[in-house]
Amino acid sequence: MARTSRHASRRGPTLPAHRLPHLPGHTALPAQLRTEATTGLERFNRAPADDVRRALLTCCRSLRWAHRVTEHRPYPDLASLLAASDEATYDLTPGDLAEALAGESLAPLPDGTYSAAHTALSAAHAAYEAKFGHVFIICLDEVPPEELLDRLLAGIRSRLANDPEEERVLATEELRRLARGRLTRLVRNLTQRPVVERAP
Repeated sequence: MARTSRHASRRGPTLPAHRLPHLPGHTALPAQLRTEATTGLERFNRAPADDVRRALLTCCRSLRWAHRVTEHRPYPDLASLLAASDEATYDLTPGDLAEALAGESLAPLPDGTYSAAHTALSAAHAAYEAKFGHVFIICLDEVPPEELLDRLLAGIRSRLANDPEEERVLATEELRRLARGRLTRLVRNLTQRPVVERAP
């Protein structure tokens, strides 16, 4: 007789669409045939490599990064997975970093932000992109919504003073932080998906 899953049947929240627009193909990992409850990390470890790489590209748009994180499976715990993500991010070549940054978009402003703020942000971002050749990225995962605008504008204005090498280092660090947050949410969402039961 099949044992029933201890997981709830409702689907968890998905990754924010504003972070990674227009990613082709499916990014959800297939449910594994198990006779017991399965954690998100177990699903991540056992899923086909192509499915994992596709899902990882929603966390960081570098093919090399996604390949490295996939090939080092299985991971014993989330901390090990995040450490592997960090290492793969720090090892990105300038070309890999450019590929990853090309897939990013500017963090959105909260609903109801006044038009003058949009104008100021657009002007600052245009100056940033003209200087550095890529979109401005910053990880604001733990910033309260009411502080997003100020933190975003302050960050972009202060980093405009950097030289290209300084900014490359900072952009890599922000990309690493973004990838960690997205990867954590990816594994959490896999945990919340229902387990497919094996036939008796």
